[in-house]
Amino acid sequence: MLQGRDNFFILAGGAAATLMGLLFVAITVAGTGFSTSRKEQGTRAFFTPTLIHFANVLLQALAVLVPWSSSWPIGIIFGLGGLTGLVYQTAVVAKRHEADIVLPSWHDWLPYVGVPALGCASLVVGAVGLITERETA
Repeated sequence: MLQGRDNFFILAGGAAATLMGLLFVAITVAGTGFSTSRKEQGTRAFFTPTLIHFANVLLQALAVLVPWSSSWPIGIIFGLGGLTGLVYQTAVVAKRHEADIVLPSWHDWLPYVGVPALGCASLVVGAVGLITERETA
């Protein structure tokens, strides 16, 4: 079902790995100053979830490139990844509120909360399609 899409997953995995490296550079540059507790809270609230999302994309790309005998193992991997991502996204929002880092407008909520949650939910839906071997998955 996923045959012929190797280049897409190789590019997605390569891009995720590159962006993870750039994120480490950004954290290093941002962390060269004096580290305040507010700055550390901001790093945990925004850099860490971004790193987790890039790592998730890299893991998905690597999982798809494995020559599975059927589509249900990759469906299980995607489903678990999507459910874990939704739980993690909920925990991130709770931690941001706990640290009093509240996003002021929907323009901020959309890229930091909405898009990752939508991506994780679509992973779960796609996983169900892969497990049931639907062509539209």
